[in-house]
Amino acid sequence: DIPWSVMEKKIQSAILTKTLPDVVNLNSNFGYLLTETNAWLNLDTILSDSVKNQYLPNFWQASKINGKSFGIPWYATTNITIYNSQLFQQAGLEQPPKNYSELAEVAKQIKEKTDKYAFFISFLPEESSEVLESFGKMGVKLLDVDGKTAFNTPTGQAVFKYWVDLYQDGLLPKEVLTKGGQAGIDLYQAGEIAMLFSGSEAIEVISEDTPDVGQVSKPVSQITGETGKKSMMLMNLAISSNTKLPDRALKFALFVTNNQNQTAFTQETNVLPSMTDTLENNYFQLLPSNASAQDKARIISANQMVNAEVLLPPVKDLNKLKQIIYQNLQAAMLGEKTVEQAIADAAFEWDNRSFHN
Repeated sequence: DIPWSVMEKKIQSAILTKTLPDVVNLNSNFGYLLTETNAWLNLDTILSDSVKNQYLPNFWQASKINGKSFGIPWYATTNITIYNSQLFQQAGLEQPPKNYSELAEVAKQIKEKTDKYAFFISFLPEESSEVLESFGKMGVKLLDVDGKTAFNTPTGQAVFKYWVDLYQDGLLPKEVLTKGGQAGIDLYQAGEIAMLFSGSEAIEVISEDTPDVGQVSKPVSQITGETGKKSMMLMNLAISSNTKLPDRALKFALFVTNNQNQTAFTQETNVLPSMTDTLENNYFQLLPSNASAQDKARIISANQMVNAEVLLPPVKDLNKLKQIIYQNLQAAMLGEKTVEQAIADAAFEWDNRSFHN
C-alpha cells in the first residue's frame, strides 16, 4: 500500500508530465485534483443520463467541478454517533443529541452528573477534519468561488465561539488540543467519554476490545447542525484525458462501480455504495431478526447516504486551511486571542498565504 500523501504527489506529478494512468482513484480530500480539468475526460461528453442516474444524485454532484462531471462515484464512508447508554442513564438523559445545539446541552449535563466528558474531537489538523466539517454543518461556507475566505461572518464567529465555549467551560478533554482520533477511542473504551464519533466499524472493535462498554453502546445518526447536513468521504474514479483507450477506460470504471461489484465489495469492506440499486439492497436497508449493534450501525450509515455531502472544499491547500483555522481556534480556546481576533487572523492568513509553503 502507498500512503495517500505519496499517492497525491504521484498524481500531481503525472498530471504535469501527462503520464496519468487511464483510470485514477481519487478521494474527496483530493477533490482539487479534479479542478485540473484539462487532465481529465469530461464524462458528460461520453456518458448518457441513464447511466449517471444509476448513481446517487448527491454522489454524482460531489464528483462534479464547475457543473461538469469528471469522476464516477465509487464508494463512501461516513461517521455515526456511538453512545454509552449507561452513562446517559446516569446523567438522566434519555436520548443522545441530534445536533450541535443539543450536544452542548448534553455535554454540560453529563459533566455535571457523572464528571465524565460527553465526547472527544481532535483539533490537530493532521489528525481530523471533523471540526472543519462542523462549519459546513452549521451553515458556514469556508471559501468563495475564487478560493478566498468566506468564513469571517457572524455565523462563522458563532462556530468559533461554540468550540471555544465548550473548551473554556471544561466540557472538552484537554487532550483535544494535543491528541488525535485514537485518543477518543481510548477514552470511550475506558468509559471516560459518553460518545464516540466514528465509522460504523468502530462498534465492532469496541465490542471485541471492551465487551462491557460494547454491551451498553448504541449507534445513532451523525451529529449535524441546523442545516441538517451530514458529511461523507467519497472515493471516485476519473479517466485521463490523454488515454489512448477512452472506451476501454470508461468500460473498466463502470465495471468496477457496477451494482454486482459494489454489492460484493461493500459487504466485504464496511464501506457504502454509490449506486442506488446497491444501497437499496436488503443488506443496507433491513435489520436481521437478531440484529447486532454492528448491523444497526450499518443501516444508520446507509440511511445517511441519500443526503450526505462532501463538506470539505476542493482546494489544493486543504491541509493548510485546516492548519490555519485549527491553530487560531486553539489560540482562542487557550485565551490567547478573542474569537473575533482568531477568526480575523485565520481569514488574513489564508488569503495572504504563500503558495510555496
